[in-house]
Amino acid sequence: MGFSSSLQGSTSHEALLVRMDAEIRLLENMRRCLALRIKADRDYTISLNAFVLQAQKIDYHGDGSSLDVMTGSMVAKAWTIFIEESERAVKYVKENAEFLAGQTTEKLNNLYTEKKANRKQYQEEYTRISLELVRLQEAVQKTRTEYDRCLDNYSSSKIKFEEAAFKGKTGKRYEDAKDRYHKTCKKLHLTHNDYVMLLCEASEFERDMRTILLPGLLEHQQAIQEDMIEKWKIILQDIQRCSNVADKKFQDLYNRIESNIISVKSSEEYTKFIENHKTAPPKPLYFKFDSSLLDNHKLSLSPNSIVLNDLTMDSLKHKLAENESKLGDCRCQIKDKQTLIIQYETELATVKIKSDSASVNRMFAVKKICDDLKKEVNELRCQEQKLNRQNELIQMPINDLGSNQPPPGFDVSKETLGVTEPMMGDGSSSHNSLTSLANPKSKVSGKVINILKQPFTGGKQRFGSTHSLGRQELESNELSESQVSMELLSPPTPPTKPAVPTNGPNHTNHIPQPGGSPNPPGDIDASSRPLDEELWFHGVLPRGEVVRLLETDGDFLVRETLRNDEKQIVLSVMWTSPKHFIVQTSPEGHFRFEGPAFPTVQALIAHQYQSSTSVTSRSGAVLKTPILREKWELNNDDVELTQKIGKGNFGDVYRATLNPGRQLVAVKTCKNTLPEEQKKKFLQEGRILKQYDHPNIVKFIGICVQKQPIMIVMELVPGGSLLNFLRNQGEFLQPKHLLGMCLDTSAGMEYLESKNCIHRDLAARNCLVGDGNVVKISDFGMSREEEEYIVSDGLKQIPIKWTAPEALNYGKYTSLCDVWSFGVLCWEIFSRGGTPYQGMTNTRAREMIESGYRMPAPDAIPEEVYELMLRCWKQAPEDRPHFKEIHAVIEMLHSRLYARRSVTFDSASLFGLRSRAGSRMSCGSESPNWFMSTLRKTFKRSS
Repeated sequence: MGFSSSLQGSTSHEALLVRMDAEIRLLENMRRCLALRIKADRDYTISLNAFVLQAQKIDYHGDGSSLDVMTGSMVAKAWTIFIEESERAVKYVKENAEFLAGQTTEKLNNLYTEKKANRKQYQEEYTRISLELVRLQEAVQKTRTEYDRCLDNYSSSKIKFEEAAFKGKTGKRYEDAKDRYHKTCKKLHLTHNDYVMLLCEASEFERDMRTILLPGLLEHQQAIQEDMIEKWKIILQDIQRCSNVADKKFQDLYNRIESNIISVKSSEEYTKFIENHKTAPPKPLYFKFDSSLLDNHKLSLSPNSIVLNDLTMDSLKHKLAENESKLGDCRCQIKDKQTLIIQYETELATVKIKSDSASVNRMFAVKKICDDLKKEVNELRCQEQKLNRQNELIQMPINDLGSNQPPPGFDVSKETLGVTEPMMGDGSSSHNSLTSLANPKSKVSGKVINILKQPFTGGKQRFGSTHSLGRQELESNELSESQVSMELLSPPTPPTKPAVPTNGPNHTNHIPQPGGSPNPPGDIDASSRPLDEELWFHGVLPRGEVVRLLETDGDFLVRETLRNDEKQIVLSVMWTSPKHFIVQTSPEGHFRFEGPAFPTVQALIAHQYQSSTSVTSRSGAVLKTPILREKWELNNDDVELTQKIGKGNFGDVYRATLNPGRQLVAVKTCKNTLPEEQKKKFLQEGRILKQYDHPNIVKFIGICVQKQPIMIVMELVPGGSLLNFLRNQGEFLQPKHLLGMCLDTSAGMEYLESKNCIHRDLAARNCLVGDGNVVKISDFGMSREEEEYIVSDGLKQIPIKWTAPEALNYGKYTSLCDVWSFGVLCWEIFSRGGTPYQGMTNTRAREMIESGYRMPAPDAIPEEVYELMLRCWKQAPEDRPHFKEIHAVIEMLHSRLYARRSVTFDSASLFGLRSRAGSRMSCGSESPNWFMSTLRKTFKRSS
């Protein structure tokens, strides 16, 4: 129960105002009573102090002589201790009275003022919303009356005008009638528009008031009231603490008071109030399957059950995959938010034990953030439950089906549909035969799918060994089935070229041409290996990547693609432009283009190459040079995924073993369901990484595109994410270790800058920690190999708090944008995994940066490092240092600030250090001065 859901009625509103007034009166009474209590405590201290003074004047002899006669008396000793403790009690009571008169009274006055102001603000806001609705109601009624009047005037003037026109009158009376008719017509139309617009405005406002404005006002009011209850509780605790005395009788009394004060809980404060004044919530709506839909149809469909057959199998699997993707994202968001909740709850537990005002204010702020996150997690849980329920509905019939084929969706016979078996004996083919082949659930198509799903194996094959049926070339992605024709093939032509080699160092070693040396060892005539072991077969390499490999006419390779959930083998050839031909499959499982069919794809490709015939007469494309897989194109079967260690933008990340050699590696996978463009972006990271070799850049090992899923294989960095490492081990790291991490990162970024690579997502979460705490830069999914890169797709997936202003405002990226991100990364390192711009939304952080705000220095950071951060955060890119200078400065700081031996300097060493930043000197006159200033500060600190 809450204000927004239970107190929307007018009677509830009046009750809430009465409750506010009662609380204000209670505060007034507390103020008066506290003043009386303070006065009483002060009077008590005066009286108690007089008692102590009187007790100290006692003289057992009456003449002021020695009290030796009482030495050893236990009664006298007890009395003396009582007097001494009473004197101390005077001091404590006086201190408590002054505390109540000062801080507690001020808190009570502030809460009283805040209560009254909030009551007035709530009343004004509620009245404003209510009056706006009343105003709109009155305006609608007024306009409706005006509309009615305009209709009467219009009808009257129209009749008079028509009478004047009918009688053929002319002159002033006719013109007056005409003029009046025009005016009333215009007035009517304008009033009509006003009435329609006003109705729209009133409807929108009424809906917003009922669903947004009033619930929002009440929810906001509940949060304010509960916070004031917490403050009220603190005041009561102050009064209780300052009023407690040492005597057991008073302890029992005040313990009872304390137990009642401690029992105050803001979450339960309004429970009884809500129960007494709640209004009924809206009645639920029930969504049920209308069984009457099926009453007049003889269908094998069951209400509330998924139907699974060959017509729905593909769509259900697609829906299941789509739901699984959404479910993964949903669970990832839940996990991230739960992590934040744990962090904030840990902070909340820390600040709760502190009593200073700053900690109390922080407690309220952190509690609100936790409440917001928990609300978001609840919403995500609802979405997760919905997706799970949908998946259960889909998965249940699929599990029941098991490995069996799905039942047919058509419940009529082929004869009823008018379908006949295709005639193929004479080389012709009907449309029905084509449909049977194209239907993934037909007998023929099932055979084709089974062949494509299995490895292409076979014994020793010779070119042109059989006849078969096939389909024409597919030169685009959108060739329809009606364009495909089938024909009986003629015997194959004898080979005129050496066989295509099945292995070799690279595609730069061309196939021997006619008249050359004999067939090389391991040619296709002597091979029985599966297709995916042929070096000119590139697996599921995306089409965009294939085009990059084809450079000159005659370059060719073979790949695999997925079309309408069916695997297809594609021959890609450069012939003026890249052309792509689907290898057609006959019902017997043979392969062909326009010419003869062969039992294996290897035999088909070898025939096309050796005969020098065009793949299709229309294209004229001839196979000349096979493009072989490069050494970094690995076989999927050589990678054994052992443990999931993370999740990326395109799929999961695994710890894996690479064979042969049993090398431990990290593997990024790409979801099968992603579109071609996303797979291209995924492989872009591998294409960038394979060019780089640096100890502070994660090492690229290879890619796997022989089959799904596509994978990028990289070195396994044992320490995991730098961000997690800092948060888990940060308390054990010294400043010199943190500076060493900055040094590693700057070295890697200096290397990337020299290669014209813009990382675009430099952050602690995208760096890894290796042995010896060595930092390696990773995650190049957003990287670009350009001196300047312009984006135009907005801020989608952009890390706002790490991105430079010019990139956010204009989409312009250079290496100097990475410099800005490097400054934020250094802040993350020295704050030991802190969150940049803590407590700010992305929008708020961006506004603060634009206004000149920069994050404060973390604890224990060297002054020179923080100055370097501020240099990285200069608003103008040209004012920032380049990575060569940054690396030189950090290296100098690290060696000078944490060197074990004494430091001496001479002119040669000064010149050497300055020359290391030479590339930055040309970027502005300020840079050399800043560099030397930093150098001088370091010398001063070292000395």
